[in-house]
Amino acid sequence: MTSPNTPLTWPPEAAQYPDNSVRAFTAAGSNLALDFHGDPTTAGLAVFSDGNHHMALEACVRAFLSDNPDVGDVFYTTTPPAPLVDALKGEGLVIGNLRISRKPDVFISPANILDNLVDAGLINKHLPFAESRGNVILVRKGNPKNITSIIDLLSDDVTVACSNPVTEKASYAVYAKAAMVLAREAGTDGNAVVEKLSTTGPNTVHSKTIHHREIPELIGAGHADAAIIYYHLALRYTRIFPGLFELVDVGEVLSGKRSSSNPTTRYHIGLITSACKWAESFVSFMQSDTAQSLYEDHGLVRLCYNHSLT
Repeated sequence: MTSPNTPLTWPPEAAQYPDNSVRAFTAAGSNLALDFHGDPTTAGLAVFSDGNHHMALEACVRAFLSDNPDVGDVFYTTTPPAPLVDALKGEGLVIGNLRISRKPDVFISPANILDNLVDAGLINKHLPFAESRGNVILVRKGNPKNITSIIDLLSDDVTVACSNPVTEKASYAVYAKAAMVLAREAGTDGNAVVEKLSTTGPNTVHSKTIHHREIPELIGAGHADAAIIYYHLALRYTRIFPGLFELVDVGEVLSGKRSSSNPTTRYHIGLITSACKWAESFVSFMQSDTAQSLYEDHGLVRLCYNHSLT
């Protein structure tokens, strides 16, 4: 088991992995870029995506590249949408002292983000292709604070971690709504739970930029005891760090129950107006049974419409 204050060792993620001759400049806490994947200079396809379904997207870009080796590589990002929108509209991405000017051919995000890109004339239309299943509570292995429901998050001896309400508004809104409704259904004050989630203090810590990396780091390091988080993210953490995390079911998510009490997020995909020749093929692939099954394998729900964006 990883001990507290030891940074998590994340597995590699990319459409294709470089061989051992490629020098890796990585150090936890400094030169570590987990959500930028592939070679932007040679990739035949660039995909900008919101990040919380990164594990399913990785499986899909690897499968797409296997079917279409002439693409060469897929450069893709998995960060919150706001900086990606800025990069598309502006002069690219800045990662520390590194600047990447490559623009996307495909943009994946919740509908409201892509609606704004349609209004800006950057994409023509978009369509949904997958959806989250709901939210659970992530805790350390063994659940030392014996957290069994949303109500337990109000305890004075429980420190909660949550995505940042300012820098990650989309995920925070999902978690706050889930906490509010589920707490009320459990017979306690939903407003009190949301207040705890939203206010940084001795019993609340927020991620800074990318909650799907930072929340497990906070819990793994002992800085927090629990977090409301997408089921598919919690599933990912328990799979790659089985000795460190476990999840607590709320709202019967594990049984497959869908409820308005436990809100979900629908993921949409759109073609950039100046997209490369591989972009339409990738959009079609993301609607295929192969891609949809990969998303299901990672705890998400398929939404296969088989529509064209051209």
